[in-house]
Amino acid sequence: MRKPDWLRAKLPSGKGYGDVRKLVDDKGLHTVCQSAQCPNMGECWSRGTATVMILGNVCTRSCNFCAIQTGRPTEYDIGEPARVAEAVATMNLKHCVITSVTRDELKDGGASVWAATIRAIRHRCPSTAIEVLTPDFRGKTEQLDIVLDAEPDIFNHNVETVERLQKPVRVQARYERSLKILAHAAKRGFVAKSGLMLGLGEEKEEVQQAMRDLREIDVKILTLGQYLQPTSKHLPVERWVTPEEFADFKTYGESIGFTKVESGPLVRSSYHADEQSSHFTGVDKLRAEAS
Repeated sequence: MRKPDWLRAKLPSGKGYGDVRKLVDDKGLHTVCQSAQCPNMGECWSRGTATVMILGNVCTRSCNFCAIQTGRPTEYDIGEPARVAEAVATMNLKHCVITSVTRDELKDGGASVWAATIRAIRHRCPSTAIEVLTPDFRGKTEQLDIVLDAEPDIFNHNVETVERLQKPVRVQARYERSLKILAHAAKRGFVAKSGLMLGLGEEKEEVQQAMRDLREIDVKILTLGQYLQPTSKHLPVERWVTPEEFADFKTYGESIGFTKVESGPLVRSSYHADEQSSHFTGVDKLRAEAS
């Protein structure tokens, strides 16, 4: 399907983009910006921000929407947490976002590497707010607790789509499992965040129901964006959701109690994440100390 005009993204350019690209290459880091073919890479990298992806760039799952390579991972780098922390320090970030591929073959799902990365950043950059975008750890809260015990500032896990479309879109994931780990993080007092892709064939009421489900477990931040088909082997776009529809979903989300709703065709999980976090007291304090 031909993309509408409102889906035109900023092309990568400028010194900021070049600096981030060099840093990522020099430190041997992976970013979800590159691996997931994010349309906002040009804009975000030009602003000096990037979402670092730990635990390699090969995922054990085969979601039908995702451009990240699927297979049997071979990478397990114990030096990665220190390199990520050094990159965050070099970029002088007040807010960093860390994500990862899913590593179901590891005994703890990679949770120990997650925790080591959070602690390394906290040690090197004590005033930097840390947002994590994690897999579901197959619903094992004991693995999730390893991550949460390292005390990130914002916990993000995406439900990705409405309940009816979970199986064809996420394959090995489960809607109720994702709600379970989000609820667990929220009950432990963490700021919980989640996101949905639109344009996969969902109905308006289904989106609103998913939004209500997330609010019922105290998710405070929500992102809504247009699904883009990464290759011909992935699920097709069923329709282009208009900016007006995204604005309506934002209004609805605010009306049911979300503290922050980022809703638009090009919105992705970590898009303007630093601005979203400013609504929460703990993160505000960290940012004030940094300045």
